[in-house]
Amino acid sequence: MCGITGWASFRQDARDRVPVIEAMTAALTPRGPDAGGAWLGEHAAIGHRRLAVIDPLGGAQPMTDRPDAPTTVLSYSGEIYNHHELRSRLRRSGHHFRTRSDTEVVLRAYAEWGGDVADHLEGMFAFAVWDERARRLVLVRDRLGVKPLFWAAVDGGLAFASEPKALFAHPEIRPRVDADGLREAYSLLFNTGPTVWSGVREVEPGGVLVLDRDGIRERRYWQLEAKPHDDGRDATVERVRELVDAAARGQLEADVPLCSLLSGGIDSTVLTALLADELRLREGPDARIRSYAVDYSDQAERFTGDVLRTGHDTPYAIEAGAHIGTDHSTVVLDPRTLLDPEHRRAVVVARDSPIGVGDMDTSLYLLFGEIRRHSTVALSGEAADEVFGGYPWFHDPRALAAPAFPWLLVTGDEAAMPLNPELDLRIAEFRDDTYRDALAAVPHLDDESPVEHRQRELQHLSLTRWLRQLLHRKDRLSMAVGLEVRVPYCDHRLVEYAFSAPWALKSFDGREKGLLRAAGTGLAPDSVLHRPKNHYPATHHPDYNSGLQEMAREALAADQVRALADETLLKPCLDTPPDRLGWSHRLRLERVVDLALWLDHHRPELAL
Repeated sequence: MCGITGWASFRQDARDRVPVIEAMTAALTPRGPDAGGAWLGEHAAIGHRRLAVIDPLGGAQPMTDRPDAPTTVLSYSGEIYNHHELRSRLRRSGHHFRTRSDTEVVLRAYAEWGGDVADHLEGMFAFAVWDERARRLVLVRDRLGVKPLFWAAVDGGLAFASEPKALFAHPEIRPRVDADGLREAYSLLFNTGPTVWSGVREVEPGGVLVLDRDGIRERRYWQLEAKPHDDGRDATVERVRELVDAAARGQLEADVPLCSLLSGGIDSTVLTALLADELRLREGPDARIRSYAVDYSDQAERFTGDVLRTGHDTPYAIEAGAHIGTDHSTVVLDPRTLLDPEHRRAVVVARDSPIGVGDMDTSLYLLFGEIRRHSTVALSGEAADEVFGGYPWFHDPRALAAPAFPWLLVTGDEAAMPLNPELDLRIAEFRDDTYRDALAAVPHLDDESPVEHRQRELQHLSLTRWLRQLLHRKDRLSMAVGLEVRVPYCDHRLVEYAFSAPWALKSFDGREKGLLRAAGTGLAPDSVLHRPKNHYPATHHPDYNSGLQEMAREALAADQVRALADETLLKPCLDTPPDRLGWSHRLRLERVVDLALWLDHHRPELAL
């Protein structure tokens, strides 16, 4: 995993701007602590920071097709899981390789297939190719958007980067926020394309962006489709097991220490069991995969269930680790450490955004930091809820009937930071318009029943919107400490198959994630297999709540924060006794604190 950045312009000689590409590349050092480099030509500058995972000695970047007078330059982030198969195909087509890295496979694959290269890649990736002969820049992002890729216009072309902070190291791109950006951030709709930053956009998941002398063109090479599903229940369960198994085993390759995130839920337990089995096949019966979970020092005594959490994770994670035979560790955090301003600031800097989930972001950042002391790669069960229908909104009649994004019933106005009404952002109208556009993009089959039709909508919204912000969160907080996190449930073949399976099959046992539960039989303890859905843990310690209230009061002392926040609506959150502070009011306070840190670090120009 790495960080990529650079620009192409037909009005400037990039060779005269060495300090600029160096600054942009340096901004991504946490993503690539092992090495960095840059290539400059007349019309393009390409930078790279490397986290060495495969072929540490041979995969240096930016990579060129030949040492002298290169015709193709690549800066690439991610992992290509079918790189061995592609290498064999490309060799048969006459290509020669200097390294055993997957980076060079992408380079040679571009030489073979040009702009259609992504159709042949399986994995998570974001990369830029400068084609010297065609005078063309090509940006490519993986199908689900696991790896981030941002861009912004510059004089005569565009600049790109894995994170906006690298774009802001370019003298023509400033951190500017207008009403549209605030609306995007605080509406919680998770559009892909626009960002909180004025003029900064994302390359669409499954998208290709091309810049040449004719201008900028964007297209999608992949998107979800509704296809007829002819498999019966048993065949569907068997196929899901095969696809999850193949995705897990195919993502185990690394030349550095590797581990699994094991929360004690069905998603991570099934995944870890398959990884452990594959590791024993490769390294012998005594091989044990490392696994990690997070907990809080007060959780066993103070756990309180809410709309998102039904139980304490740690006992289930320990039981799952023992059942599978992992080398399991629980990272126990003192809730008060989550208030450390340096930790909070590091998280906000990593995100480049004021929108997060407070203590849950900080604890994930600290968990990743602890894991990074022992491992460079971790595998996560992220995306199983979106793929298999695990969230409450798939099963809640209120969510099924509501003409709105389903997560807003859980994380909507009560949990959003109350914005100053004088800003007149018209968020409700924006949500309604965006919802109609989102539903218009959902593919359907002609003969769908009303139930199947609605469930297809919720699945599509979850996979194309809700999942994207979770993937951003995981990428930013892991890469901030130089940890690569892989997500096998985002394998596009698994996603395609599950999306086309009827809801009646996904919920055949009357519960969430019925297909995964059936496919995971024998891989997890019964207690885990039949456990209700549980979200990422949060602390319940009143000392944390009181500390958060004090941080929010300090945040509201800043003029810029007061200009954006509605102090009247925040007052009940500040006045509630700490031991009675509900999660939605607490999240409002978290977002005020994060807003203050974000404004202080980025010092954006506010054009409101």
